[in-house]
Amino acid sequence: MSNFKELSESYPILKILGNRYVIVLVFFSVWMLFLDNYSYLEHRILNKQLDELEDNKKYYQDEIKKDQENIKNLKNPDQIEKYAREKYFMKKDSEDIYIIEFEGDTISDGKSEDKSKSL
Repeated sequence: MSNFKELSESYPILKILGNRYVIVLVFFSVWMLFLDNYSYLEHRILNKQLDELEDNKKYYQDEIKKDQENIKNLKNPDQIEKYAREKYFMKKDSEDIYIIEFEGDTISDGKSEDKSKSL
């Protein structure tokens, strides 16, 4: 004990840090910031997850609005026909459909690439 008194006289900061209330306060602060289940670090992780989920919620709500608008449009028979023609390449019995492919639009298959590499 006399060693502590000698050290605290030469270093006054030790007198403050040696106080039991300061020790308890430091222990409590460290415990709450890092070790507890509801620690500050855990809250930061949970807040990031919450932000991601809110972003996902907004995205899906926007997608729902788009889908509702599409459903509303598809109640019209002309829109159904247009959708079927564009998405599923459907046609009437009396029609012929010609698919025109341009040079840059076609995807070359792997066989022709392999032949050109071997030559």
